[in-house]
Amino acid sequence: MELKLIKPICFFDLETTGTNISKDRIVEIAVLKVYPNGNKESYRWLVNPEMPIPKEVVAIHKITDEMVANEPTFNQLASKVHDLIKGCDLGGYNSNRFDIPLLAEELLRAGIDFEMKNVVAVDVQTIFHKKEQRTLSAAYQFYCGKDLEGAHTAEADTEATYEVLKSQLDKYDDLQNEMKWLADYSARKRFADFAGFISYDKKGNEVFAFGKYKGKLVEQVLEDEPGYFGWIQNADFPLYTKKVLTAIKLKKLNNKLS
Repeated sequence: MELKLIKPICFFDLETTGTNISKDRIVEIAVLKVYPNGNKESYRWLVNPEMPIPKEVVAIHKITDEMVANEPTFNQLASKVHDLIKGCDLGGYNSNRFDIPLLAEELLRAGIDFEMKNVVAVDVQTIFHKKEQRTLSAAYQFYCGKDLEGAHTAEADTEATYEVLKSQLDKYDDLQNEMKWLADYSARKRFADFAGFISYDKKGNEVFAFGKYKGKLVEQVLEDEPGYFGWIQNADFPLYTKKVLTAIKLKKLNNKLS
């Protein structure tokens, strides 16, 4: 089943130096841009992460320090990547928990104000896990009847993710071929930031999702314990989390002044 799109969707996959969203860097990025008329564009870049790639990570994606030594840094690619995905919905495999948060960090480090306003994110892994509980290679075999050649290469994974989503729509009658619906279905718990440090309560208010103030209103904590804001800003939290926290603080201040 072909996707019903009202605007382009970019399926993307990252290979990185590790899984720490705040510290690790991209070494490969692939983007498959699908337009509402069915046209597709595919892009792939190797990226110099400006840090050593651990041997245990190289064993997974096979990208070595030597392979990326003369490649552009993400800072050099950031504008091109952002222009490619700007205004598009996003799709990926485990993308809500990893790829989107890490991409957001890289873009913010490059000085690009990445936002998800008016953008939905379809996580094919979540749909798969809700239906079958498998991995991407198994998902590709299960839904598409093919072996995934080149698993753990970003380009192969993005193409496989796109094919799996189309096959999921063919297989499950209860899945709606509409990106906002699929994004809601593939979402886990709703968070204000990507990394899951700030979530929402039943009334839609931002609350801390970790630490001693877990479940407490962010606005109230920042008012009662102003030093907590400074601690988070100076600690090893993702840049996007710090950005969201700053926006909440400014919103509270503007409400007081209005």
